[in-house]
Amino acid sequence: MIPLIRPVGPFDLDLIAALHAASFEEAWGVQAMGELLAMPGAFGLIVSEPAREGPRPAGFLLARMAADDCEILSIGVAPGMRRRGLARLLMEEATRLASASGARRIFLEVAEDNWSARGLYAALGFAPVGRRRNYYRRGQSFVAALTMRRLLPGLRAL
Repeated sequence: MIPLIRPVGPFDLDLIAALHAASFEEAWGVQAMGELLAMPGAFGLIVSEPAREGPRPAGFLLARMAADDCEILSIGVAPGMRRRGLARLLMEEATRLASASGARRIFLEVAEDNWSARGLYAALGFAPVGRRRNYYRRGQSFVAALTMRRLLPGLRAL
């Protein structure tokens, strides 16, 4: 069966916060999710896997449009649902929505040690364009963030 992707709705904040907490050490709460999604140009997506009892939410993506840029703010898939192509589906849908809204570039940040995410982003056409030292906390230490960019059709690197 094919996974389902839908926009985040006003009653999904608890769900998004729970998926974020399952995906990240430093989770964003319900209030932070609400504030983020209330920002101009912000949007969210939820991916669910079909199940007998109804769709089972498995992952999310939060993004923001600003002028002709789109920034992926957070993406996560519940640990038991990973390696099924759900993050790729979320990224492809966000890219489609961003492009339809006039985006020319998509940016994201990823932990330097997150090799699986980096591999996915590279396969989707993202390339590193910057690095932020000591950006993500890993217990008592920190890891750098790579800023990655994908140019959408019709725009060449300057």
